[in-house]
Amino acid sequence: MAASVFDSPLFAQLFNTGDAGRLFSDSAAIRAMLLVEGALAKVQGSLGIIPEMSAAAIHRASLEIQVDPGAIAASTGENGVSVPGLLAQFRAEMQAPEFAQHVHWGATSQDIIDTALMLRLRQALKLAETDLREIIAALAAGAEQHQSLPMPARTYGQHATPTSWGAVLAEWGMPLCDALDQLEALREGSLFVSLSGAAGTGSALGPKAAETRAQLAQALGLQDPGRSWHVDRGPVLRIADWQGRVMAALAHIAQSTLALTMTETAELALGAAGASSTMPQKQNPVGPSAIVALGHQFTGQRATLQAAAAHQHQRDGGAWFAEWMAVPQLALSLAAALNHTKSLVAGLTPHPVKMRSALTDGLGLIHAEALSFALAETMPRPEAQKITKQLCQDALAKQVPLADLVHADYPDVAETLFDPSTQMGQAPADAAAFVARARAL
Repeated sequence: MAASVFDSPLFAQLFNTGDAGRLFSDSAAIRAMLLVEGALAKVQGSLGIIPEMSAAAIHRASLEIQVDPGAIAASTGENGVSVPGLLAQFRAEMQAPEFAQHVHWGATSQDIIDTALMLRLRQALKLAETDLREIIAALAAGAEQHQSLPMPARTYGQHATPTSWGAVLAEWGMPLCDALDQLEALREGSLFVSLSGAAGTGSALGPKAAETRAQLAQALGLQDPGRSWHVDRGPVLRIADWQGRVMAALAHIAQSTLALTMTETAELALGAAGASSTMPQKQNPVGPSAIVALGHQFTGQRATLQAAAAHQHQRDGGAWFAEWMAVPQLALSLAAALNHTKSLVAGLTPHPVKMRSALTDGLGLIHAEALSFALAETMPRPEAQKITKQLCQDALAKQVPLADLVHADYPDVAETLFDPSTQMGQAPADAAAFVARARAL
């Protein structure tokens, strides 16, 4: 198989990254770096740092010239960064040395590479936002339709108390709403321009270094950090943290879906499922399984990124190189997981009969907590809990429904206590609250 599933024709549909895949290619990286170089020249020309004619020529050329990644591979291998080779190729293609000499004036390779990365991460975040809105809308539609459909809640894999399918969908969707709410602050606090020169001091940028950086940020639609962040990888880490929170929410959806579609449970059906090569009856939950796998991949790369954030002195090649390996994998893992989740939530179908059966087949033990509180109205709570526990044990031993044993000994306990539709607590309200929040996004 290919070294990365995201570059594999064989796995292109299983781990489909959509438009995000085009952001993390060699060509996209070079195009972004040329855009930064062109914008920098234009700003410096307007400030009188380089001749305006040179600035105009460089900016125009940055939009027109194409550089083949293979043509600068040898230089990249020798120098450890792609910018020297890119600049040499760019200057040669301009065929105007009197103008080309002003390319990259006062900047360093990391300024160009980090700023170009932020341009691509900005697009990746925008694509993720679009996918999140689609996922949330689908979850909200289901939550509204099924806000009062009873089903068992499960903790530690076992029945806990009744909830509703709408509330489960709300539980899946609320963290995604949080992520959308956090996006604007993330953009403002992390999508930084980088322009501080060789050692972060901006010495070669001249007396207008801060002004140049601010105007470059404005020209590119990025934020001005007001300082160097060459060795402060906080901006990249914050973006990865946001991606990680989204990935965790998607993995929760996938894990829960896998459990609810198990043969023994079957409370949920998928809109699409995969076939087995040998078992005709199988409908494999491919989408949820892929999301879980992508979550594992993300977790490993996130650890790499954390380690890579610890730089030495004012520049650290090893740490920075490791970041290059991790960041695309994080972004593409999330993109592929979002693609799968869009399809997954659009096709989910609850099975109300199976949900009802799960609520009643367990001898009514799912109502034990409610029973203990009902009994506590006429006796101390510890005694009520002790009696409830004994009644549960008797129900299991005798295979008699809990309700029958309770009404034999405590006839005043209301029949509705064993009706799941009346024992869902705030579940319907939670579903409705999610729907309202989703509609307001």
